[in-house]
Amino acid sequence: MGSGGGQWIVEKRSSFRSEPLEVNVSETGCLSIVVLGASGDLAKKKTFPALFNLYRQGFLQSNEVHIFGYARTKISDDDLRNRIRSYLEKGSAKSEEVSEFLQLIKYVSGSYDTEEGFRMLDKEISLHEEFRNSTEGSSRRLFYLALPPSVYPVVCRMIKLCCMNKSHLGGWTRIVVEKPFGKDLDSAEKLSNQIGELFEEPQLYRIDHYLGKELVQNLLVLRFANRFFLPLWNRDNIDNVQIVFREDFGTEGRGGYFDEYGIIRDIIQNHLLQVLCLVAMEKPVSLKPEHIRDEKVKVRVSNTSLTHFSFPIMPIKDEEVVLGQYNGYRDDPTVPDHSNTPTFATVVLRIHNERWEGVPFILKAGKALNSRKAEIRIQFKDVPGDIFRLFSCLGKNQGRNEFVIRLQPSEAMYMKLTVKQPGLEMSTVQSELDLSYGQRYQQVTIPEAYERLILDTNYGRLQS
Repeated sequence: MGSGGGQWIVEKRSSFRSEPLEVNVSETGCLSIVVLGASGDLAKKKTFPALFNLYRQGFLQSNEVHIFGYARTKISDDDLRNRIRSYLEKGSAKSEEVSEFLQLIKYVSGSYDTEEGFRMLDKEISLHEEFRNSTEGSSRRLFYLALPPSVYPVVCRMIKLCCMNKSHLGGWTRIVVEKPFGKDLDSAEKLSNQIGELFEEPQLYRIDHYLGKELVQNLLVLRFANRFFLPLWNRDNIDNVQIVFREDFGTEGRGGYFDEYGIIRDIIQNHLLQVLCLVAMEKPVSLKPEHIRDEKVKVRVSNTSLTHFSFPIMPIKDEEVVLGQYNGYRDDPTVPDHSNTPTFATVVLRIHNERWEGVPFILKAGKALNSRKAEIRIQFKDVPGDIFRLFSCLGKNQGRNEFVIRLQPSEAMYMKLTVKQPGLEMSTVQSELDLSYGQRYQQVTIPEAYERLILDTNYGRLQS
């Protein structure tokens, strides 16, 4: 609107909407899931079992889905099926279900850097689509890269060149790659740019499987749906935050891959840092992935002006880092004899903002330790002027309140409280309010992280 000659002039303007309206086209075509690196450990232990569990629960229907394995190893369809069968026949899985699922799997052997194998893969996918009578433009292709990040660019080029499908009738091609990307900022940006040049952003799904864990998914609900946490979740009440990842086994044949990255790149800079951001972030304006992502980013980077950025996470002090390597690591034939790659690390991070100033975030990760667990431990400050410290059963300070979220194994969350010991005397003891998922939700099967992320990719849902 504007004024001229004392009169209001009404001007028709284009929409202020900066993004195009989404047109929902029903997905009627068949689904082809391609596991690249099908003969590797990740595929056998995680990807195929996740697909099998989705199949058992009815999320993948045998009349619409077919699964293709692709790798350099020259084996037959039955060879691949036999390799993964033992990883599927666990728990309550029935032998008939496993056999039915395995019949959905077709194997194609080929190189990762030449067209011949990918042309053959495209031919096999197309035959499946024709068999299912999928209309051109409606079929869906999901490529899961169970591969080292170093081969992502060349594999993505081959997919783009040989295996894309038309999508004008609701079909799509989606690429799933897993973190970590690269070894440092430069290599990560280079890798991201190389893949980004080949595919549109809605086609790319960069996953961190830790975001799919049930208790990680629960973090936002715990923090922002429970009123009693809201006034406590800050530097006035919290003394420290510990985010711990422990494994009781070593590299187990993956030493060559692990030695390129080490425990910091493999675990801390992606999995544990993602969890830290969920613990430390401010409340998002909605549950849309982009709004959650914005708040997580602000934990690490914030703009102080239009042209300047600040980094709330302070530089790490040398004296607040501990590195180690377990005895026997170099015995792995795939690990160099003189490797100094850390298999254990403790790092203290400090966030310079109003909520967390002065609260240390202690990140610990290690392999071949004496126990296996992953947990978040929120330790609260001592009660000021504690009048019960002389009544402890232990004869000393009873211990701080803690809120613990155990991510794995045996998912649980519990609060450590000081309570009166039952009896006639005034005596205090520390006890727990315990929510163990295995006991509380006995009739519910907790999904594996990979199941959730593959399903979300199929439905086009973004994890943030």
